[in-house]
Amino acid sequence: MDMTEKTLAGETRFEGRLLKLRVDRVALPDGAEAEREVVAHPGGVAIAAITGADEILLVRQYRYPFSCVTREIPAGKREPGEDPLTGAKRELAEETGYAAASWRELGELWPTPGFCTETDRLYLATGLISLREHPEVLPPGAAMPRPDADEFLEVERLPLSEAAEAVLRGEFPDAKTQIALLKVGLLRERKAL
Repeated sequence: MDMTEKTLAGETRFEGRLLKLRVDRVALPDGAEAEREVVAHPGGVAIAAITGADEILLVRQYRYPFSCVTREIPAGKREPGEDPLTGAKRELAEETGYAAASWRELGELWPTPGFCTETDRLYLATGLISLREHPEVLPPGAAMPRPDADEFLEVERLPLSEAAEAVLRGEFPDAKTQIALLKVGLLRERKAL
């Protein structure tokens, strides 16, 4: 069965600094028409960064839509046309003060495919190098450890051996953090890390 919906018309209803809201009229597979609201997002990157002491780096930050502080893996939006790995290296440096000697892609995730175009690329970063001690390894385009002007972050560490259980206990409501920690745990269990 062909389930493709064909766009008949579309209108941008809002365009902000980060997001765009579009309302499209579509033809359904059975010929009927429907309306689809789509939030256009530039996409992001997220990094499961593991220290030499087998700890995962997390950032604590206030998330305004939920009015609370969360613990998440380092992450951020991609710049227009930016290679995802380049963005991951930049975000890791700026949010945590570390660069990594080794990078491995962990796949792509669509956080809310029912209404949003956001795609996040997940990475595993190992062989962490402190940028305070070795500023010469600062990735191109990255600023010395410094979050964006409107970000207030604290870096913390969690033993990797505790990460999957922390996810199961509900300590990480953030989807990208849950998925990355569970993937890393499964890879570790399979001895593929």
